Parts: sequence; structure tokens; C-alpha cells
Amino acid sequence: MRQLPAIAILLFPVAAFPFLAPAQQGQGWVVEQLQDIEPGAPAGGVAYDLAAGTASGTNVFVQHGGATLSAASVTVNQQTGEAVADGHVRIEWGDQIWTGEHISYNFKTHQMRSEEFRTGKPPVFAQGRGLWGDLSNHVYSATNAFVTTDDIRHPAIFVQASRITIVPGKYLEAWHASVRVERMPVLYFPYYRRALGARANAFRIRPGYRSAYGPFLLGSYTWLLNDELDGKLHLDYREKRGVGAGPDLNLHLGRWGEGKLKYYYQRDEDSTRGTNGTPWTTGIPENRQRFYFAWQAAPWTNMEARALVNYQSDPLVVQDFFESDYGDNPQPNTLVELDRHWDNWSLDAETTPRINDFFDTVERLPDVKLTGFRQQVFGTPIYYESETSAGYYRKMFAQTNGPAPLAYSAGRADTFHQLLLPWTFFNWLNVTPRAGGRFTYYSSENGPGGTNSETYRKVFNTGVDFSFKASRLWPDATNSLFEVDGLRHVIEPTVSYVFVPNPSTAPPQLPQFDSELPSLMLLPIEFPDYNDIDSIDSRNVLRFGLRNALQTKRGGQLQDLLDWNLLLDWRLKPKSGQGTFNDLYSDLNFRPRAWLALESQLRYDINHGHLNMAFHQITFTPGDRWSWGIGHWYLRDEFLGQGDNAFTSTLFLRLTDNWGIRATHYFNAQDGRLQQQFYTLYRDFRSWTAALTFRVLDNGIGPKDYTVAFAFSIKAMPRYGVGEDALESYRLVGE
Repeated sequence: MRQLPAIAILLFPVAAFPFLAPAQQGQGWVVEQLQDIEPGAPAGGVAYDLAAGTASGTNVFVQHGGATLSAASVTVNQQTGEAVADGHVRIEWGDQIWTGEHISYNFKTHQMRSEEFRTGKPPVFAQGRGLWGDLSNHVYSATNAFVTTDDIRHPAIFVQASRITIVPGKYLEAWHASVRVERMPVLYFPYYRRALGARANAFRIRPGYRSAYGPFLLGSYTWLLNDELDGKLHLDYREKRGVGAGPDLNLHLGRWGEGKLKYYYQRDEDSTRGTNGTPWTTGIPENRQRFYFAWQAAPWTNMEARALVNYQSDPLVVQDFFESDYGDNPQPNTLVELDRHWDNWSLDAETTPRINDFFDTVERLPDVKLTGFRQQVFGTPIYYESETSAGYYRKMFAQTNGPAPLAYSAGRADTFHQLLLPWTFFNWLNVTPRAGGRFTYYSSENGPGGTNSETYRKVFNTGVDFSFKASRLWPDATNSLFEVDGLRHVIEPTVSYVFVPNPSTAPPQLPQFDSELPSLMLLPIEFPDYNDIDSIDSRNVLRFGLRNALQTKRGGQLQDLLDWNLLLDWRLKPKSGQGTFNDLYSDLNFRPRAWLALESQLRYDINHGHLNMAFHQITFTPGDRWSWGIGHWYLRDEFLGQGDNAFTSTLFLRLTDNWGIRATHYFNAQDGRLQQQFYTLYRDFRSWTAALTFRVLDNGIGPKDYTVAFAFSIKAMPRYGVGEDALESYRLVGE
């Protein structure tokens, strides 16, 4: 028998490998050699047993059925799916990662056994001993384990437990669990459950001191029952005011919408004293409550539903105990609304009942409106738009210590229709004449304040809009001072003329449900944008508008160097008490550098030479080390009642990579009073952050209010979004 040359014997395995490897990697299996997993380990290889259907080797990568495994040493049975791995074992299945030194894993059943392991995905990680995976429902249990959000070998904050159960991607349970900070136990739970996702269970505690409260401790527990229901439980103690508690519930109902319910009860032991230190004579009960419910859904295409309920036991309960919510909306309303949309139409129904008698309210019981969006009429150049509404309304006034205006109610039906004929001349000038009419019916007023009898009103309106846009480009324009890389100028002049003759019935003879309210901005002059139905009066006015924009490239992106809008109304026939011109309104945004921004809003009374309103803000953000915002707010006394003149400053300074400070001031220039001071010291502890805040409030009508509060937040589940603590600084010292 002829013997093969030695070289042929050496070449045979190499030549045969391409045919053996696919056989071993069939049916979705991949078994490959990796680079050295363990530094200094010898080069690996993979050996196959075709009869047994096994593969083994060192420095091996295995993939099957969406799961992958890599280790320094692996033996895998492709028939049973069982794999035994040693040395730097890493298993990935779905979005979960498991690591350990010795793990038995079944690729087909996903059953797992390990003496020691580490697993998780941000923001939750676990480590322990004696891991065992359930064969049927993929639930994993371990003993002597800990859970943390800190992905390092020795975490600063963790939960130590005698036994844990993990359902990857869903939740984690722990028994005989203790919360530890730097290995020191601070809390104990016989049973602890935590969701493995963005919405996770968490305790939050904020200790502090406030003059109006005394020492306080605000506590909450965020919990997750399932994908449809989660919430928060509040339990607060204020030494001068007593105990407050209540739940928050969040409903996630899919097509049936999102719901939020909040209830809070405070047994106020000093209800006669407000948070500004001023005694309240009457009207503030000891049992103070707040109920809030919000719901929004789109159950069908183009159908939306909304509900909002705000109940307060007294007008100051939110101001006293929920400063951030009070700042967002000091007089919340209650409503139920349904909207149905089509391509050119929408039908809206709204009900606004009164549930708090200490706020002015217009009840709509209900108000139904059909809106016709601007649409072309049968292929002609004419366009049509309309609004038709009907409802029963009740105007109710706040019940105060003194006499309040008497309530009144009436029914109203209103319909408005308008035709427009847009044209473009010379390929650049847009001209849109329009003409419309409105008819409104009012029933006789009821109630103790009702004085007007049944009536109707007819209104005709007409006008025309002129506008065009022009631009010029200087692609080679550069300026290092203003970071200009190319320049484009855009100018948009507009002129709107509106003529409304005297209505058939003047506003003083009509009930005022939708009346014109004072506004910092210029109100619209065109219909239907002007929607104060009951205040419509004669009008003969020209509104001039001018927008200028300078744009350049910064960092490869288009950015506005300057954006300036001007508006001015010329009243061709002023009414009694009006001047020839309305206020000149200016809105300016100027960004001379990428890190420097200036904002300005002005209302200037041309007729009398008065500055009615001014807001200016300059913001420096040259990097991540510091930022500074300086602002000025001015409101003339006679413009909207009580005036204002204040300066604001917010300075943030990162002292080191771990320390930072923020200082905010509000200075009332009218009486030379430093009305508000905020000082916050931040500390980064790698896995969590802490903030110590000192605040001083001087409302000018009582003693100064001092607050000191401490807040901490785990980075994996931050208490605030980026910059939220600066925009809503009240959250640093309370709710």
C-alpha cells in the first residue's frame, strides 16, 4: 500500500475544513475561533465530532437562534443545544448580557446555570451566585446577589439580597433586601421588586428646612405594576404644617389614551398662615386637598378626546405645597373636549364646568364648533373658510371676602363665513382680498347679573393682504468675529388691511363670554384668527409687518445670525380712547456667536412716547464649564394694571469635573428688593449626583422665607431632564 507523502497528510485537514465547517455550522449554528480572549493564552482552535454533533475548542464564538456565546473554552452539543463554557464567558440573548467564569447554557431552551454571574443592561445590573434558569418561562433565580445601577465591579449604591429572580427585559424581584451606600445598609425590604426598563421602581427622599414648613422630609415611591399602570406614592412631613400624602396614577391604555390621576391630602396644622408668612383671615381650611385628572386619547383615526379635572379645597393649596405646578398654571380649569377631523373640516365639542368657586369661570354647557378650513371652491380660484358654533354659557365670578359681580348666563349661536381670492402678480407679489360675514344670536340673559334681552348681531368684514419674500446670497462672505461663513439675507414685508363697519349690536349690549382680555402680544386683527366673539366692534386698520433674517453656516449647519420681526397697526378710524397707532411691536433674536445669544421683545406706544413692555435676555454659553444668563423685564404701571421692573441673573460654574454651582437672582427694581435668591451646590459621585440648595424669598408683604433642601439623583434614573433643574428651580426645594 502506497503511503501518502507527509505534506499531503498535513494538507488534508486544511483542504477538508471548508467542507466540514459548513456541516458543523448547519441549521443556524455558527462556531468560529476568535482572537485571544485571555491575554497570554495559547492560540485556540475548534475540533468537531461529526458522529456526536459536538464542537469544542479554545477562544471560541458560538451563535444560534439569536443568542451568542464567547469564552476561553467551550464545548457545545448542536443536537441538544447544551454548551459548557469556561473563562471570560459572555452570553448575549435579546438585550440581556450575562458574564461569568463558568456557565452552562442551552441555546434551544435558554436554560442557564452558573456558580457566579453578572448580568443586565443599562440602567440595571445584577451580580450573584448559584444562578439557575427556568426551562419553560425563562425566569432566572440566584442566591446571595446584589442589584445596582452602577456598572462597575464595586458599585457605590446597590441592593443586597439573599435571593433574586430575574425576568430579562421585564422585572427583578429580591427577598430580604437591604439598600447599601458604600456597603453600609441604610434601608431594609423583606421584598423588593424593580422593573428592568425606563419606568422603574425607585424611592426618592428630599430632606430640608423652610421657614414656612420648619424641618421637612418629602418622600415618594415610584412603582410599576405592569405596562398599563404605574404611579407614585407621596408621603411628606412638614414640622409646622403636619403630614401630607397621596397617590399619583398613570394609565397607559393604548388606543384609549394616556391618563394621569393625582390626589394629595394635607392636614394643615397652621392653615391660617401662607407660605409667604402672611396670615390669611378666612377661607383656608385645615383639611386641604388637591385632585387632578387628565386624559387624552385618539381612539380612532382623526378622532381625539381630552378631559381635565382640577379640584382644590382652597385657592392656595397648590401655591403652598406644589410651587412648580402653581408656576405653570395658577388658575387651572376643568374641561371635557371631543374633536373630529376631516380633510377640510373639524367638529369640536367642549364642556367647562366650574368646580372651584374661588376662580372666575366661563362655563360652557357645552360649546360645539364646526370649522371649515381654508379650501378651494369647485376648482375656481376662490377659497372658502368658516366657523360655526353654538352653546349655552354661564359667566361666574370668584367668591371672595368682598362683593363679587353677579353671575349671568345665556345661549349663543354664531356663524362666520369668508371668501378669499389669492393672486400672485409678477411672480413675487402675493395679494389676497377677502370678504366675510358673521351672524350671532343671543338668548335672554338669566341669573342675578343678567340685564340684556334676546338679541342678534350682524357683522360684515372685508380686507386684503399683501406680502412678498426676497432674498440675496453672499456665499463668499466671511467674518471671524461673528462666525460668518456665507451670508443670506431674507426680507418679508406684509401689509394687511381690515375693514369692519359698526355691528348691528354693540358689544356693551351683549353678554361677554368670549371677551377681549389684556395681552402682552398684539392681538390678531383678521377673522377668524381674532376669536373674541363677543367683543367684535368696528375696525378700520392697516397692519404693517416686516421680517428680516440673516442666515449663515456654523458647524456645517444653517443658523440664524439675526431674526427680527416688526409689527405696527395704523388705525385709519380710531375708536374712542384709541390712538392713531397701536403699539410698535418688536421681536428680535440675535446670535453674534454660536455661544452668545440675545433676545428682545418690545411694545412701544408711539402716540404717547411710552415704553409699555420690554424683555431683554443675553445668554453666554462658551463651553461646558460655565454659562450665564442676564435678563430684564419691564411692564409699565398703566399698561395692564400693576407694572413690573425686574432684573434676573442665572450663573452656572463647573468648578471641577465633580463640583459645580448655580446662582439665580431676581431683583425687583421698583422697590430695590432682592425678591428671590437661589444657590445650588452640585456634587458628582460617579453613579449619582447630589444638590444642596439654599433659597431666600422676599415677597415684600411678610417675613423672608428661607429654604435649605438636599436632593440626590441616580444617574441611571435622573430625577430631572437635562437643564430641567435650571428652568424649574422650584423642584430642587419641593414639588
